[in-house]
Amino acid sequence: MNDQANSSDFTHTGLPSNLGMVLQRAGEELILEKVLDRFTVRPSTKFTSQQLSQVNWGIWQFSIPQANLEVFTVVTNQLDSAMSQARGAQSVAFAGHVYTIQNHPGTFVYLNDQITIQFASWVDSATIEAIASRFGLVAQKPVLGIPNTFVFLVSKQARENPLKITNQLQGFSFVLVAEPNILIKSELHYRPGEPLYPQQWYLYHNGGNQLVAGSHICVEPAWDITRGVRSVVVAVVDDSFDLNHPDLQGSGKIVAPRDLRKNGFLPIPGEREISHGTACAGIALAEENGQGIVGVAPGCALMPIRSTGFLDDESIEDMFNWAINQGASVISCSWGAGAVYYPLSLRQRAAITRAATTGRNGKGCVVLFAAGNANRPISGVVYEQNWPGNLLQGNTSWLNGFAVHPDVITIAASTSLNQKAAYSNWGTNITLCAPSNNAPPGFSFQGRGFVNTQPHITTTLHGRGILTTDQVGEAGYDPGDFINNFGGTSSATPIVAGVAALVLSANPHLTAQEVKLILEETADKIVDSRPDPQLGIQAGTYDNNGHSQWFGYGKVNAARAVEAAAKLRSSLLSAQLQVRGENFRELSIPDDNPEGVKSAIAISESRPIKDIQITVNITHDFLGDLEVYLIAPNHRRVLLQSRTLGRRTNLQTTYTISSHPVLKQLLSLSSQGIWQLWLIDYAPQDVGKLNNWSLVIGY
Repeated sequence: MNDQANSSDFTHTGLPSNLGMVLQRAGEELILEKVLDRFTVRPSTKFTSQQLSQVNWGIWQFSIPQANLEVFTVVTNQLDSAMSQARGAQSVAFAGHVYTIQNHPGTFVYLNDQITIQFASWVDSATIEAIASRFGLVAQKPVLGIPNTFVFLVSKQARENPLKITNQLQGFSFVLVAEPNILIKSELHYRPGEPLYPQQWYLYHNGGNQLVAGSHICVEPAWDITRGVRSVVVAVVDDSFDLNHPDLQGSGKIVAPRDLRKNGFLPIPGEREISHGTACAGIALAEENGQGIVGVAPGCALMPIRSTGFLDDESIEDMFNWAINQGASVISCSWGAGAVYYPLSLRQRAAITRAATTGRNGKGCVVLFAAGNANRPISGVVYEQNWPGNLLQGNTSWLNGFAVHPDVITIAASTSLNQKAAYSNWGTNITLCAPSNNAPPGFSFQGRGFVNTQPHITTTLHGRGILTTDQVGEAGYDPGDFINNFGGTSSATPIVAGVAALVLSANPHLTAQEVKLILEETADKIVDSRPDPQLGIQAGTYDNNGHSQWFGYGKVNAARAVEAAAKLRSSLLSAQLQVRGENFRELSIPDDNPEGVKSAIAISESRPIKDIQITVNITHDFLGDLEVYLIAPNHRRVLLQSRTLGRRTNLQTTYTISSHPVLKQLLSLSSQGIWQLWLIDYAPQDVGKLNNWSLVIGY
């Protein structure tokens, strides 16, 4: 076989008849239509907002910074002349059409100047260079994780736009994939409505108004094992974050913040912006600080990543690469494409796979996506009718490319009544569900805004909303610092992200796939036998594999998941050679006394330490008064617990190297000698005692 492409390889096969109106995507051909009232401009010089507002070829709407595009609208019959006028301006490098996907008029598609090409494995660099030269392309970078795949820039010398170029490239026998990098506005999966721990029913409750038994995630028993550790970092990718909120603060709370929209490191909301990210971050990670609310994993760290607002290849790569490179353990995404049918590009699929397989030093990041709020399949066909303005008609294919990615944990929503949330998307790719609010289903179209899906639901929808953090002060959803009716699969997703963070806090040795399996195997099999109030379908039971199209493998159960993870961790430790010491002598802790009290355990074995665990059982009227130290035989002192426990009165927990990396300084030391637990009460009035403690040293 000839290892090089010869002249016959440059012949085309199966070219679309209309090169400029077909979008190649995930092996499919999506038919595009030109939008008649808007176009884009790429300036050759930098414009101010004022200058953009004063141009005479159209009305400036907004910028797409990552693509250096400015979007203008015009009267429909003036589109051609306006674009011609813009192209004639010295300050304009490019003016191009905006598209919609056929039968999906609410989805606007913007063209970038990048294309991705995957060549056959035998194609050499000379052939690649020849193709690039022929089409006016400039090689920019390889696509990590996919062999012989590259990103090219469409240069000024190119005679055609990216659509036409990729369609022509797809006709060559040695080109496996050719895709333009398109931009589609992201859709945030939230359902905020009208206007602290006791109110957080979704974490734990004992019944009440519109609350049925077991509709929470059973987090309190999980907290008896761990409330999360700072070494486990949850990346929340969203629109913005109010980092001034007290519940998003604390020593080591914020890790590697990133603003991809403004290419900076302060992802805070603008003056008039609603901050969806603040609400999502609070659900997963709100700090336990004696005020406000508490997150599912309050001890874990937050990596806030502000997205560009568009889902082009570069933006998706940037957000996942940042999370991987900065040490994220969990990546929570409460958003999807503002498109009814959205298959992922080659680069987008590769970015997610790379995070899920190479993150966490090869163990993989746990990646979660919200299923969406339209009460539609994440992959399937629904006969649509009676939509306003005939936005959708007839048999309509729905696809959420993020939700069907095999490395993603896809989250649906249940209610406080343990039923399907009316809006929650469904399908065979749903992994789990988590509690959220209940509300009519809908979808956001760029041209129309939020539209209720059809048919209209006539029955009353019962269920309580989610209490979480809001922007401080008047800004945000509500005029206070919290919103009590947040919802959608947007709130369900960070709940599961928080549970995943607790699982990794209990056992950091787990791979991403192992975390997913634990979450699936420990979930609650809630059942909803009622017909769906909108479509009349029934999918609230489970098949022979234990899967439900509405609930996945069930509703996430924090207690069972964390217990399973901790058990696996204990099994790992018990498999090693180890020695255990215990002290069951009850000691009172002197009140407001810096001398404190010490309890000792003697270890006679003299071997280098390879692992260490300290388990304590303490009761105190106000644990926030205490500091707890471990003192090694060589007198080295390690702080196990700082004064962060607030009003808690019982502490039964295990400190490990994974939860408290500071213990690493004891590794390789000899275990022989007297080990001491030192407890100090730094405030008057409240008193307590050390009930017992134990020490396990692995060799």
